Amino acid sequence: MTPKLSAFPKCYLDAIAGERSMSVFDWVEMARDLPAEGLEMYEGFFTSLEPSYLDSVGEAISSAGFAMPMLCCSPDFTNPDADARKRAIEHEVKMIGVTRRLGGPRAVCRVLSGQRYPEVEREQGLEWCRECIEDVLAAAREQDIVLGLENHYKDGFWKYPEFAQKQDVFLDLLSRVEERTYFGVQYDPSNAIVAGDDPVELLRQVAPRVVSMHASDRYLAEGATLEGLRQSDGTLGYSADLRHGVTGQGLNDYDAIFSILAAQNYSGWISIEDGMNGLGEMRESLEFLAAMVAKHFGE
Repeated sequence: MTPKLSAFPKCYLDAIAGERSMSVFDWVEMARDLPAEGLEMYEGFFTSLEPSYLDSVGEAISSAGFAMPMLCCSPDFTNPDADARKRAIEHEVKMIGVTRRLGGPRAVCRVLSGQRYPEVEREQGLEWCRECIEDVLAAAREQDIVLGLENHYKDGFWKYPEFAQKQDVFLDLLSRVEERTYFGVQYDPSNAIVAGDDPVELLRQVAPRVVSMHASDRYLAEGATLEGLRQSDGTLGYSADLRHGVTGQGLNDYDAIFSILAAQNYSGWISIEDGMNGLGEMRESLEFLAAMVAKHFGE
């Protein structure tokens, strides 16, 4: 078994989930000719959670020749308001059901830690995250869905960056959840760069637990340096000088990344997360990833 490739329309995220100037159906139609086997979804793409609407989304995906390997969700498990955390748990449970309906058994439903609220101390936040993840795991087991904890930067609709953005906090949270069958890591090397961490070193730490992956790349603008972008907390943030581009032509060492994945016999999904400059770049990125799979996993 070798990894499969899917696409996520980061370039159209606000148009579909924010402005609503595009629909999820528009995206599926646009993606028809991309060299991918799957289309990843985001919870904000849906205008309804009614079964008939979700089934129409699923039918559009399958009729275009794709699977739905992962649903990106952004639960806020660090909210200081206990009622808000309870609502986040309830919503994530609903999204697990949506993941099962659209993706079938063993599809991945993303979880995050939550926002880095200034008033929430590290230990308290970690414990809230662990408790919330444990609470939603019951639904994941029942639905046969895998939760993927992403080393994330910031949901586009959040006020604060990710609580577990930095590698040390992420690894601490990961170690507190012992589940291996229905919980693992949704790995994103570019997010590690934004966190000011080494993407390859992070992967070495989490490789046995990776259940899905985002593959994008970051480029430094002319004259910019990583050290010049580094903020007081060690992260880089989403600076205009740190740009998206074609995967494989930026800062990530994909040969090293794929070598580690191959050593683990990784057979999950790898989702391209770009297209900021159009579908042409997304196609280039997918072609690059296909070449990486062939090189490291065999034809």
